[in-house]
Amino acid sequence: MSTTTDFFATPALGDDQGPAFTVSGGDWGDIVDEATALHEERIVVNMGPQHPSTHGVLRLILELDGETVTEARAGIGYLHTGIEKNMEFRTWVQGVTFCTRMDYLTPMFQETAYCLSIEKLLGVTDQIPERASIIRVLMMELTRINSHLICIGTGGMELGATTIMTIGFRERERILRVFEAVTGLRMNMAYIRPGGVAQDLPHGALDQITGIIPELRKGIHELELLLNENPLFIGRTKGIGYLDLTGCVALGITGPMLRSTGLPHDLRKSAPYCGYETYDFDVVTRTGSDAYDRYRNRIDEMYMSLKIVEQAVDRLRTTPGPVMIEDKKIAWPAQLSVGGDGQGNSLDHIREIMGTSMEALIHHFKLVTEGFRVPPGQAYVAVESAKGELGCHLVSDGGTRPYRAHFRDPSFNNLQAVAAMCEGSQVADVIVAVASIDPVMGGVDR
Repeated sequence: MSTTTDFFATPALGDDQGPAFTVSGGDWGDIVDEATALHEERIVVNMGPQHPSTHGVLRLILELDGETVTEARAGIGYLHTGIEKNMEFRTWVQGVTFCTRMDYLTPMFQETAYCLSIEKLLGVTDQIPERASIIRVLMMELTRINSHLICIGTGGMELGATTIMTIGFRERERILRVFEAVTGLRMNMAYIRPGGVAQDLPHGALDQITGIIPELRKGIHELELLLNENPLFIGRTKGIGYLDLTGCVALGITGPMLRSTGLPHDLRKSAPYCGYETYDFDVVTRTGSDAYDRYRNRIDEMYMSLKIVEQAVDRLRTTPGPVMIEDKKIAWPAQLSVGGDGQGNSLDHIREIMGTSMEALIHHFKLVTEGFRVPPGQAYVAVESAKGELGCHLVSDGGTRPYRAHFRDPSFNNLQAVAAMCEGSQVADVIVAVASIDPVMGGVDR
């Protein structure tokens, strides 16, 4: 009689029934119970993160039958920077610094949604200077191009097409240089403020933007030439990650994913803000409902964004004026004149509050330390982000800081589609499906 020893199993102490296995943590308990109940062989794989910006947080739990995905679950993990909770302990203006960091590829959209919601609570929506609204549109559309370039570039990289990434990032660099020239920062700018924008465009910024538009158009066309009719790219994306209109509506999917099903839903048209109703552009749709059509949608949307940017630049050349609301309480600190110390303390201002007016000093102190008050109430404002509907719900109790702030981030809703898009497909197709969703986990777990 021969005895077989399993070197990979540890016998339970005092147990004559054979080796015992203990698996725990996360979803493993449920998975083991299901496997026991089904009595069939299968493999459960933890996959990811493979898409940039899902950095260690997105865990795809795949149940495999050979190479076929029979079940897919998305574990969003805990990046949790506590943005929404932190905003409750900061002034309304300081909240911009937090929300700009959620989806760090689309910071201008978060800032705009947040500021529009504050302005709605204040009842000053109609008092925002026209020039400020045009600048907001300009920066948002450049941000849309920036986000789509990252999506297409990194998606191509995941398929092994490194050239796609290098072209995408090359063109994105042009936009980041504009952001740096206008705001001083390449990302997380906190440029859009309640009442307008932090500062006007610097000298030469419009010429810089005008100069990069043909370069961007050329770069986007280069991506088209590489991918549109590429048989390898088409083979990897056509019919992959399929999700039709019914599925999108049921899951609350918006943005390029929804428009790839043929529904022309775009908040810039259906619920205009910042004067979008006055711009000439089309809502791009396709009907393939797959990864390929989502890519084509994003390409066409970048062309439309360039069209809007050109219109915004022309308007800014002929629309002088302030870029911040007249109410000095709301406008601070955007309208401070910078002194010799670089800290926004002009000599005239210091002379007044320190030498001539005790009331001005007290007022300044209160405004700086506490911020402005917002009337009690709640407001919800949604904008069309690069990834879909981005909503901001703010609740005010009449104080100088938000009582509650909550964002409807499109990445969070769109990520629900993972199971519907991946189950029944191959493991390799999961990479393509997630890339076509283009999630950023900073927006998913806020």
